[in-house]
Amino acid sequence: SIISIGNKGDLDEVDFIEAMAEDPNIGVILPYLESIERGREFLKVSTEVVKKKPILVVKGGTSSAGAKAAGSHTGALVGSFLSYQKAFDKAGVILSESMEDLFNYAVAFTEQSLPTDEGIAIVTNAGGPGILSTDLIESLGLKMVVLSDETRQYLKANLPVAAATGNPVDILGDALPDRYAIALEAVLKDLNVHSVVVLLTPQAMTDSLATAKYVVEISRKYSEKPVISVFMGGNWVNKAVKYLKDNGVPCFNFPEKGIKTLNALYQYARHLKLPELEPPVFDDIDRGRVQAIFDGAKKDGRNVLFPHEAAQVIKAYGIPAPGSGLAKTADEAVKYAEGMGYPVVMKVVSPEIMHKTDIGGVELNLSNANMVRIAFEEIMRKSRKAQPLAKIYGVTVDKMVPKGREMIIGMSRDPQFGPMVMFGLGGIYVNYLKDVAFRLAPMNIREAQQMMEETRSYSMLKGVRGEAPADIDKLRDAILRVGHLVWDFPELKDLDINPIFVYEDGKGCSALDVKITLS
Repeated sequence: SIISIGNKGDLDEVDFIEAMAEDPNIGVILPYLESIERGREFLKVSTEVVKKKPILVVKGGTSSAGAKAAGSHTGALVGSFLSYQKAFDKAGVILSESMEDLFNYAVAFTEQSLPTDEGIAIVTNAGGPGILSTDLIESLGLKMVVLSDETRQYLKANLPVAAATGNPVDILGDALPDRYAIALEAVLKDLNVHSVVVLLTPQAMTDSLATAKYVVEISRKYSEKPVISVFMGGNWVNKAVKYLKDNGVPCFNFPEKGIKTLNALYQYARHLKLPELEPPVFDDIDRGRVQAIFDGAKKDGRNVLFPHEAAQVIKAYGIPAPGSGLAKTADEAVKYAEGMGYPVVMKVVSPEIMHKTDIGGVELNLSNANMVRIAFEEIMRKSRKAQPLAKIYGVTVDKMVPKGREMIIGMSRDPQFGPMVMFGLGGIYVNYLKDVAFRLAPMNIREAQQMMEETRSYSMLKGVRGEAPADIDKLRDAILRVGHLVWDFPELKDLDINPIFVYEDGKGCSALDVKITLS
């Protein structure tokens, strides 16, 4: 079925995906999407539909210019392509890069089985394409299989001495159809092999059509294992290509297309095997406290929380943070400092003063009451001198904590899909190294763990050059709790914890600097 919904005057992609899921004549659903106005509904519906049949998407408007054109075309807010990618990943929707890929994938899903496990073997009559295919397989995170000893011995006994019997299996340029048959059947019999790529480049003696007939015949005997063919050579292999396609074996003219198609099968197969996990439930969350803080800020005419308020919010969600208080006098500053214990750090609080350190609005390592009093007066004096018209609410007093590995947890709210949580390397390098990963909230434990593992800095967290590993469990817990916080409060527009200090395994973490903006 082909359905054009135009500018979606009434029904939209969510409605039609639901309908197609129930149609027994439809095996694969292929939406072309520019925008999704009901983002969360799309996520909910697609998550259920992919359990029955694959959804393969091509997305228009992935570049800034394309997004602008799509917005003009549909009149809809296209949104961040990153958020679409994360939504598709979460639901198990396969994203294709082009219309050609979309239909290549659809053919493979329709005509081939899904691989039951990792492990790809290549049979080729040319070394170069075999090497290029191997490189691409590895770069996509797929696994080249190690053939069993039995298979390798059989191949050695039945192929020319010069043939390579590892993986790729290179049966040499003079290979006739019977040699392809020997190699293909041998690798498909191997219990370690779960999919096969057959490569052919035409040589003077190559019989491509007869080879294609063997590929079809043998692949049907092992129909539980997908077989992808790549017959290069243009007009020289036209009849063979047509025979393969007519008989249910996807065939491509270059390895890249075939490997990408096989990767799509693996992506979907992996998703179907994932255990269904729900976001964890936290019993120690104080939603009422957070709502009271938000209401107080709104009543005061502010949409940006004071630092001590932001710290209280994340503490209410079980994320450790240093003691913090807003002092309006030197006496109050001393009271807070003695209550939380020395040393402390003090910072000016003003929405108009963005770079506090530059104007002398920050004092560190204050270890007694006299230092706190002097620091309070100095911060107020320097701040008023630097920005005389700024509204200054006071000075925060924060407990200083030991330095840990600096990470960042943040959130921005996408117009289509809602809160998207960010995690990565924090501190002053966050905007330069951009070592971050993203997920849509709320998250389950697997998603939070994968999010950490996607960053280069995860290796640092595991411990390098003799360093003890960081408390990854507590860090993951903090990510999950942020996901709950931003999901529970739609009015929370932006959140930034930078840095969150992570200590050695078993010693937890501490959110040092928290910024929260309300809508």
